[in-house]
Amino acid sequence: MTAANSLATAAEIRAHLIDQFNRALCSPSGFGGEIALHLLINHLLFIERQPEAFAQQRRAWEDSGAFTARGVTGAFRELIPGRNYEEGMASVFAEFAQRRGWLKSERLLTAEAYEALKGSVRQWAGKDRTWPDVTAAFGAPSVLFGGDNPLYGKSLGYLSEDMEQPMVVFHLWNGCAPGTNTWPPEHEQPLLLAVRFGGGLFRQSFTFTPEGERRMPGPDHHHPT
Repeated sequence: MTAANSLATAAEIRAHLIDQFNRALCSPSGFGGEIALHLLINHLLFIERQPEAFAQQRRAWEDSGAFTARGVTGAFRELIPGRNYEEGMASVFAEFAQRRGWLKSERLLTAEAYEALKGSVRQWAGKDRTWPDVTAAFGAPSVLFGGDNPLYGKSLGYLSEDMEQPMVVFHLWNGCAPGTNTWPPEHEQPLLLAVRFGGGLFRQSFTFTPEGERRMPGPDHHHPT
């Protein structure tokens, strides 16, 4: 029988769950996708004695159109092709984590750099861009959702040192043309489809590149299960 004093403390359990949650954000497919993030959030909010906080967030997402019958994943399925919506989904959960003080980042932008990014990025995204274009223009991301393999899609999140400011997220895609199943993809680097930030309606927070407009799933798009 395990002695009581050998068990992890509540603080240790919370730190462990925060670590697991951040790992799941960066590799959502490997951890079980949106369901895994839900479970980790429920555990964390139980420890923090605020179990109602996620229900409140879910209602806000529903009101903005960021949460459908298929969850946040479903909202992205209407905008992003293939399975690249999982990284986008993770970026939305990361914004909740940011507000809770759970999110870990590799880099924070100064207030000046963040304002310059936010002020220029919508116009900058008016042309087709790739992953190297994003990092050349704005530096390494604060959080990388998805691995560093360029053959796969990913999302890049940029955070201000002022944590009250919204994350600016670049959604990138790589894959094969519709109706084909070739591998590796025809593109050496992921293509930027959209930049997302700000409140209000979810769809209106996106600025799509020309490539993003071309690849947006249509109403008859078949989503894999």
